[in-house]
Amino acid sequence: MDLWPATIDADYVAGIRDFARREIVPQADDIDRRDVYPRDILKAMAKAGYNAVALPVERGGAGLTYGHAAAVFEEVSYASAAVGISLITIFQAQTIIRTFGNETLKEEWLPQFGRGLLSSYALTEANHGSDIRSLDTKAVRDGEGWLLTGEKSFITSGSAAEFFIILAETPVGVSTFAVPAGLDGLSSYIGTNSATFGLRNGPHVNLVLDRVRLPDHALIGVEGKGVRQAVGTLNYSRTLAGAISIGIARAAFDAALAFVGKRKAFDQRVIEFQGIQWYFADMLAEIEAARLLVYRAAEALDAGIDQDRYASAAKLKAAKVATDVASLAVQVCGAYGVMENAPFGRFLRDAKAYEIAGGSAEILKNTIGKYLTRFLAAP
Repeated sequence: MDLWPATIDADYVAGIRDFARREIVPQADDIDRRDVYPRDILKAMAKAGYNAVALPVERGGAGLTYGHAAAVFEEVSYASAAVGISLITIFQAQTIIRTFGNETLKEEWLPQFGRGLLSSYALTEANHGSDIRSLDTKAVRDGEGWLLTGEKSFITSGSAAEFFIILAETPVGVSTFAVPAGLDGLSSYIGTNSATFGLRNGPHVNLVLDRVRLPDHALIGVEGKGVRQAVGTLNYSRTLAGAISIGIARAAFDAALAFVGKRKAFDQRVIEFQGIQWYFADMLAEIEAARLLVYRAAEALDAGIDQDRYASAAKLKAAKVATDVASLAVQVCGAYGVMENAPFGRFLRDAKAYEIAGGSAEILKNTIGKYLTRFLAAP
């Protein structure tokens, strides 16, 4: 009897779950406690075929659907959301190159993701936050290439990245560039505000670009279209972020259910109290609803239809459900729920952090509102 049956190929999901139990679960608490990037796990995931699930086979990927990708993120994050957030920056980088990159970039970089390339998606700047319409990082043409100068801040996965996607402003507008680590003039440091209380996969870094020289083909897509490219890529990552939140919610639910199923109070198991059963009934229904929405959003990605609507709704709903479930899991477990050696603090911190990271609830509501405005204006 499976409380959370697979929504796609059951054998495929069983393989991911087995990998997560063997490779991730034993390290999950330590990754969170020490705030380290799970490099060895990500490299092992690549060997198992999970880092490039949705890339075409001819590009070194598995050639599967985004439903399969969502399953990977859900099951990995059930074990450790820090691993999930590390994986999502890899998917962001490969998605923007696959969707908008020129053939040279695709041939050079896409096959490397399947071989374990670790990457980061560097949009944020200290003075701009979620507003990427104008940036302090500048890119100018220099001969047959580009020179990039500026600083990115609070970059997830930046402490271990071997490759960066960087937004910079050119005279035409915000543009996107593929930037390998190790170039002259590219450096990073850990700033004052680098650590978060949840989704701890290594300190966020500030990325400094001091006249970093790039070839002409490092420009992704059309100059000046970087904001549109970034937003399009976020539709993919927000769907997968929703899957991460579902993994967190399931983990909190299962851990709490196991506890109340064994714990006795007033001569009966805690789960036998009707009030406790109602808590779990509500949690189960909410997780199931959010889970269905996430996989509906994955279908929209594959179909190329209403991606912004479903991706934003999936992350909005799943992130809130994860926080609510993690909080209630603490409550029903009583004193054990707040103990440091229990996993519930990690679940709650990770869940709440993902109501902010990757698109806050307010930004997601704005996106859905814009979709509805377009709907009303359509003939």
